[in-house]
Amino acid sequence: MITFAPGPSKVYDALPSYLQDAYTQGILSANHRSAVFMDLYRDTESLFREKLQMPADFTLLFTSSATESWEIISQSLVEKASYHLYSGSFGKKWLEYAQYILPATRGLQLPAHQVIPVDQLHLGPEFDLIAVTQNETSNASQVPMDVLKALGERYPEKMISVDTTSSMGGIVLDFTLADVWYASVQKCFGLPAGLGILLLSAQAKEKVARKGERGRYNSLSFMLENAESYQTHYTPNVLGIYLLHRVLQDMDPIGQVDARLRGRMARLEEVIESSPVFELLVENPATRSTTVAAIAAEEQVISAVKKAAEREGISLGGGYGPLKSSSFRVANFPAITDTEFGKMLDFLASYRP
Repeated sequence: MITFAPGPSKVYDALPSYLQDAYTQGILSANHRSAVFMDLYRDTESLFREKLQMPADFTLLFTSSATESWEIISQSLVEKASYHLYSGSFGKKWLEYAQYILPATRGLQLPAHQVIPVDQLHLGPEFDLIAVTQNETSNASQVPMDVLKALGERYPEKMISVDTTSSMGGIVLDFTLADVWYASVQKCFGLPAGLGILLLSAQAKEKVARKGERGRYNSLSFMLENAESYQTHYTPNVLGIYLLHRVLQDMDPIGQVDARLRGRMARLEEVIESSPVFELLVENPATRSTTVAAIAAEEQVISAVKKAAEREGISLGGGYGPLKSSSFRVANFPAITDTEFGKMLDFLASYRP
């Protein structure tokens, strides 16, 4: 069965050999204060710069999940309140989570097809961080890099934090356009769940020091202090970090990955636009995700197509939240081979209820 669920999604086919190597090399028993782990951490951060174009002054931190970053950002980085720009369920959850910590937090929900109207925003000094869900997994919408650039130019005094849970590792991200980026490995990195990634700019690290929040398990000050020695503040998912390191070693430069995924998504869009029963949930190409597609149809069609796909060895992702019964989702992640993606395209192109 080939899974196209948008996370946890298909893992890389090389994973069994990576796991065997981890066992053989003693990684499973490596102490996180050892030279072995510190070298692994250092090399993984270096690969983020080499393969994903992470700037030299950014620091890579490890968390348990992207969701943990919601708490970390509000707790250790936001001084007053954050303002959230989002279109779907996960962006809404981030807003609600942040409000538990900082009740003055506010946000703006936009339709999935609408580009953020940067020139119409009026954010006063009561907000010192803008939170953007760059790729909304629930409805397959995304925020283009030029919009992030416009936000930074309009509000240079505010930090920008970006959720790239289902896009980091799949598309080119201009990390210079924001101060905080986070993701999880169970999507575009093609790995099992259980490891989160948090990237901080030099300016973000300075703000962490200025706020001075300490004393909690996941205080950024504590995390950064350990990261200076390529260590973590807790016993980490060493195996997950090793597997991430191996994926980064073997992956093509992100520009090549980006081009491949955009080409595949264009083919999928053509198939859906030609279908008599399906339509793309996000109407505007400018806000349509490159790594996740959401496809809408009548409720009975959604149920039938998922069952028909399973008979062909294809597992389509379900709709999320309020879109559960009226849509299905398709992951366009790098671990899915072109052959597998082509099989799914052929199925959808020929499907009739």
